Amino acid sequence: MAGGRGAAVFTGLISDLGTVIAFELGEAGAALRIGTLLARELQAGDSIAVNGVCLTASEVGGEQFAAQVMAETLERSSLATLRGGARVNLELPLRASDRLGGHVVQGHVDGTGTVLGARGDGFARVLAIDAHPRLARYLVEKGSVAVDGVSLTVSAVGEHGFSVSLIPETLRRTNLGGLGEGDLVNLEVDILAKHLERLLQARSAGEAVPQ
Repeated sequence: MAGGRGAAVFTGLISDLGTVIAFELGEAGAALRIGTLLARELQAGDSIAVNGVCLTASEVGGEQFAAQVMAETLERSSLATLRGGARVNLELPLRASDRLGGHVVQGHVDGTGTVLGARGDGFARVLAIDAHPRLARYLVEKGSVAVDGVSLTVSAVGEHGFSVSLIPETLRRTNLGGLGEGDLVNLEVDILAKHLERLLQARSAGEAVPQ
């Protein structure tokens, strides 16, 4: 689910809230057009994360860009549920001179989760999200997770998923504040946890582990 010039890396700090202008779903995939001021910084072929999914801008004009979404991406992510007028989280790739303010996010969504509920907690809003066991095993309390492309800290892990607390700044800058019970979200777990699991599996199986 990545595209553009080379392997893009993101931080999970949203650059802008874009608006879906058009979404055309077909048998081979989907055509997506989004309005955003970030289009001024894009060229055709550049990468941009849309709700946590790394896409390639196929056309850029004025304050909007177009991208194609392949069938595999539609199956693995929530992008197939987009409709005209929807607000989407957008992030441009990390540059070498940028600060890593969130955590390393690849834009390779691991799967989707379902919002189980939302509640207020002082000035924060807590989201409870269901996660498939194959993803939940990578989640730990105070660890990192990307939800619709937003870098968040796991506040709790339970039998049916996990919770995150959203501060007012996150609610203002992203679309997470509008989520409610039953909504589908894109999840990307920490890449470091997946690498560690692979190394431990290799060691247990007696494979050579790179030094």
